[in-house]
Amino acid sequence: MGVGVRMLFPVVIHKDADSCYSVTTPDMPGCFTAGDSLQEAVGNIQQAAECHYFEEPDLPSPSDLEQWLDDPGYQGGIWVLVDVDLARLQVKAKRVNITLPENLLSRIDRYVTAHHLTRSGLLAQAASRYLSEHP
Repeated sequence: MGVGVRMLFPVVIHKDADSCYSVTTPDMPGCFTAGDSLQEAVGNIQQAAECHYFEEPDLPSPSDLEQWLDDPGYQGGIWVLVDVDLARLQVKAKRVNITLPENLLSRIDRYVTAHHLTRSGLLAQAASRYLSEHP
């Protein structure tokens, strides 16, 4: 693999008392991730971006963090700059045909609709996470 194109993206992290840490990347609309710890949440950002953009030809550019600080949609969060390797987002997707139980597919569809994701993106993210945890 060649040298990546690394850029710092502003992300905002929120945590409610009874939930995990949730991460929003304003420069990547619809790209979200989460983690049980702050470190895990931040560590999941690269993988979330890779899954979110696996079919998207137009890669994002990072904005200036200061433009988001007063945005009411992001109030109450912790802002950090995260290094994202854009070269890893430029992976050609390949269409596959899979078979899933109907009830699982219904659960997936409800989840992706509620979280503004795609089936493919969710399944790619889940498979990537599983494979990284089970080498």
